Parts: sequence; structure tokens; C-alpha cells
Amino acid sequence: MPSPKQISVSQLSRLIGLPNAPTIVDVCTDDDFSVDSTFIPGSFRHPFDDIPALVPQLLDKKVVIVCHKGLKLSQGAAAILRTYGMQAETLEGGRVAWKAAGEMLVPVGKTPKPDTSGSSLWVTRHRPKIDRIACPWLIRRFVDPKARFLFVEPSQVLLVADRFNATPFDVEDVFWSHRGDQCSFDTMIEGFNLTSEALKRLALIVRGADTNRHDLAPESAGLVAASLGLSRMYRDDLAQLEAGMGLYDAFYRWCRDAQDEGHDWPATSGANK
Repeated sequence: MPSPKQISVSQLSRLIGLPNAPTIVDVCTDDDFSVDSTFIPGSFRHPFDDIPALVPQLLDKKVVIVCHKGLKLSQGAAAILRTYGMQAETLEGGRVAWKAAGEMLVPVGKTPKPDTSGSSLWVTRHRPKIDRIACPWLIRRFVDPKARFLFVEPSQVLLVADRFNATPFDVEDVFWSHRGDQCSFDTMIEGFNLTSEALKRLALIVRGADTNRHDLAPESAGLVAASLGLSRMYRDDLAQLEAGMGLYDAFYRWCRDAQDEGHDWPATSGANK
């Protein structure tokens, strides 16, 4: 059982992907990281000997510090943050325990390098509907919480990507796009090695909605309806994205926790409501 200043692998795993997930800071040494160049979904690396520099951006946030084995580096870094009045825990057993438990790890080679602001920059076609909201949701919840997204005219996506060093997605002839009968969301699930059962189920729903194959999942029709409704409610693509984040949060939680729950009316004794 973890100490009051630690969080277990299973506890942290349940929080990742949720809007209230803690900020995860990886303070592993370069030597340890070079042996296994992956990161816990949503985390970012920072030198263990420069922890005070993080204080301004982590104020009022819950923080989990991760190192190789959950010992001196993470415990020292978390203790320093607590001297600034911050809520900081360490991951029990560190990256070693996380990997041993078979939890998801994102390969570094597939993630765009952050810009000078510390966030990755992505670009796609304007007026998003399904894939172009689902993909940003996945990136922000499991890859880079600070990711920024540019929505531009279709003919300008690749030119903007080149001039502004942004990563294009959901357009033809780029890496992060449709492949065969799968959509861009599927490509990102595979490319980022995000192989949880909940995300696989969500990918099926997104694919059915985005490729007009509602036979793949009955929920796909509902996702199409909600997505088209959002596109009519918002003229600003970034405002639509922010609203869409909540939509995909809800679908993800259904995929993870509520598939077996039903609802009826009039209520029957013992029925889920």
C-alpha cells in the first residue's frame, strides 16, 4: 500500500485520460530514459535538479512525480514542490512498476517535439466534425495536455505545417491520417501505443461515425448527431474543440465504466438509472 505521499500504479492509471488527471512530471535521468524511451501517457520530462522552475506552471495543480524506481529523485522533487505549498505525490515503484504492470507507455519517437512554449503544435482542416475533434481530444488527454491546434483552409494545411513547424493530421498524404478502412483516430491509437480496451471501444465508435459505418457500433449514430450539433452551435473551431472535449470525455467514461449500465422508465426495482 502506498504511503500518504505516494500514488499506486493502479490509482494513477484510473486517473489518466480524465479531465481532472494530475500533471505527471518525469524526472528520470537521461541514462535511465535512454534505456526505455517511452513516457507515461500525459507526462512530460523535466530535470530533477531544476524543480523550482516548474512552480509557476504547476500552482493549483495536483502533481505526480515519476522517476525510475520511485525513490530518491521523485521523492526529493515532490518534497521540494511541497515546500511551495503544492500537492505533490510520487508514483510508487516509478516507471519500473508502471511497465511491470503492463500499463500504457507512449513511444517518444512518434511524438512531435514541443515548440519554445513547451507544447506540440498540430494543424488540420477547418470546420471539424468527428476525427478532427476526436484526435485533439486523444492528444490532450493521453499525449500532450498542452497541445495546440490550428484549423485552416484545406488547401493551406501542408503549407502551414511547413512554415510554422506544425504536425498535420487528418488530411491526405500525411502520417497521421486515414489508412484503409480506419480513420485518423485509429492511426493515433496505434501510433501512440494507446491500447486500452476503453480506447479500442471508443475507436470503433469514432470509426463508425467518421466513415459512415454505423453498423460498427450503435453509439456511432449518436456521436454523429452530437458532433453535427456542435458544428452548428460554434462558428469558432477552437470553441467547438473545447466543447467537444467534454463530449469525448463522456464517451470515454462510458466505454471504460458504463457499458453494462442501462436506463429505463418507468423505473423498475433494482434497475440501473
